[in-house]
Amino acid sequence: MSGFAGAVALVTGADQAIGAAVVAALAGENAQVAAVGADPVLVEAVVAEQVARRARVRPYAVDVSYSAAVDRLVERVRTDLGPIDLLVTVAGVPRPGPVLASTDDDWLSTFAAQVDGVFFTSRAVARQMVARGSGAIITVGSDAAGVPRAGFAAHAAAAAAATMFTRCLGLELAEHGIRCNIVSPGATDTPAQRALWTGAGARQVIEGSPGSYRVGIPLGRLAAAADVADAVLFLASDRARHITLQNLYVDGGATLAS
Repeated sequence: MSGFAGAVALVTGADQAIGAAVVAALAGENAQVAAVGADPVLVEAVVAEQVARRARVRPYAVDVSYSAAVDRLVERVRTDLGPIDLLVTVAGVPRPGPVLASTDDDWLSTFAAQVDGVFFTSRAVARQMVARGSGAIITVGSDAAGVPRAGFAAHAAAAAAATMFTRCLGLELAEHGIRCNIVSPGATDTPAQRALWTGAGARQVIEGSPGSYRVGIPLGRLAAAADVADAVLFLASDRARHITLQNLYVDGGATLAS
C-alpha cells in the first residue's frame, strides 16, 4: 500500500474485532493511529499489542455517540498526533431480535452506535480535513444495509442510514479533495458473530437458512476481520485516489451483489 507512512489515522470501534484489525493493519503500514473505543480495558489491550511491535498507536476511551465527547476527542488527537488524514468508523455490535420483541433501547442504542457515532465523528474530522484540502473517510457498515435480514431490523436500518450518510458526505466533500467510501462486511468470524450461533454454528451461516430467507456464502467461508481491514486499507490508500462514494462489499458473495 502507499500513503500511510507518518499519516494520522483515527479508528473508532477499536475495542471490537474488526476495529482492532483495522488498527493493526494501519499500524503495520507505519501510520500513527488513534485507537478509539468505549471500553477502556479492551482499547488498552489492543494498543498494548501494537506498541509491543513498536507501532505508533495511542488509546482513547470515548463513547462516540456523544457529540461533545467526539469534538474533544478530535482536538486531543490533533494535539497528540497532528492533523487527521484518515478516519475509519467501525459500527457497533448489533442487538438481534424480532421487531415485535424489540425495546425502545434496542432501537435507540443501535442507532446511537451505528449512526450518531458515524455522524458526530465524520463531521468533526471533516471540518479539519476541509481546511487542509485532503483526507479520506471510511465507514465500516454491514451488508445488511442492502439486504433484509430477519431479526436484524435495527442493525440493517442503522447500517443503511450510515451508508447513505457517508455517500452524501462524500458528495459534499469531493470538491475539497476528500474521499468518502463504505466497506460492508458480511458474516465475519468475530466474538459478536459467534455469539449468534446456534446448532450448526458457522456451517449454517455458510450454507444459508431458507427458513429465514437467507442465502449462504458462495465462497464457502466466513470473512476474517483482517479481510475487512484489507478492504479498508485499499480504499484509504493512494491506489484508490480516484474512488469515492462507493460501497465495497466484503461478504464472500452472500448478498449476490444486491
